[in-house]
Amino acid sequence: MTGWPDRILVVKATGRGTYSRTRTDRYGFPRLRLPRIKHVHGFATGDLVRATLTKGKHTGVHTGRVAVRTTGSFNITTATGTRQGINHKHIRLLQRADGYSYTTSKETTTER
Repeated sequence: MTGWPDRILVVKATGRGTYSRTRTDRYGFPRLRLPRIKHVHGFATGDLVRATLTKGKHTGVHTGRVAVRTTGSFNITTATGTRQGINHKHIRLLQRADGYSYTTSKETTTER
């Protein structure tokens, strides 16, 4: 049996972060100091996570990429938008960040 797949894997390069420890202003002078660690409470920016919130403004289940903050209050970017201020206690790790984003899409075929 031969045929074409109806779903394909789409891979997008997202990067692995930067080594820079300061942010500079437009003249090149140091403006902000960045944290020396990349992992906060066991999470790193770019990890795929699921947040289950039972009360509050963002009640529900949110799955997406996380942006970590040293305060423990993270941002989660989902397909529908960004949820800010999610506590690390409500988040569960699904996949570690490896520099790529994985999705599936429907195969498009062109008939001749």
